[in-house]
Amino acid sequence: MNLNNFYTIADAVHGEEETSGLAEKAKSIALQFGVDTPLLTAQVICFLILAYILWNYGFKKILGTMEEREKKISDGLRYAEEVKIKLEDAERKHTDTLKEASEEAKKTLDSAREQAKNFEKQLRKDAEVRAEDIVRKAGEQMELERQTMVAETKMEFAKLVVKTSAKVLDRELADEEKVRFGEAAATEIAKV
Repeated sequence: MNLNNFYTIADAVHGEEETSGLAEKAKSIALQFGVDTPLLTAQVICFLILAYILWNYGFKKILGTMEEREKKISDGLRYAEEVKIKLEDAERKHTDTLKEASEEAKKTLDSAREQAKNFEKQLRKDAEVRAEDIVRKAGEQMELERQTMVAETKMEFAKLVVKTSAKVLDRELADEEKVRFGEAAATEIAKV
């Protein structure tokens, strides 16, 4: 690339008045530093070739590796976000499960209390029935003992009447007469 061509392009881009001043300055700088146009062109071409080779065989692989790593990192971040969401979901489910278990335990406890109350009522009823049964049986036993005592008392009274009658009659009664008088006395006492 010729320096004159560079100046021509610069003139077209910036206008002639500005470019002529710039072109003059560029020429004076180029001459001062000893810029050789063919050498500069060769260096630019070598730079472009080297840049092409580095780009295709070096930077593309490095960029590919970097893109792969970025993809892995983004996949890892996405996976971490998914795990975070799943963890929050699991914690929510755990909380819900605990809440349900607590409610179920409360229901079970209330049911157990209700069953205990019912059991207590049933025990009281059974105790009352047994107590009434014991009182009834005791009453029957007392009545039976009373009847036995009355019967024994009647028998004793009958024997006493027979003895008294024997003394009043001043004679000893035969066994047959004793039984007959005893039965008659017992019949009379039973009527009373």
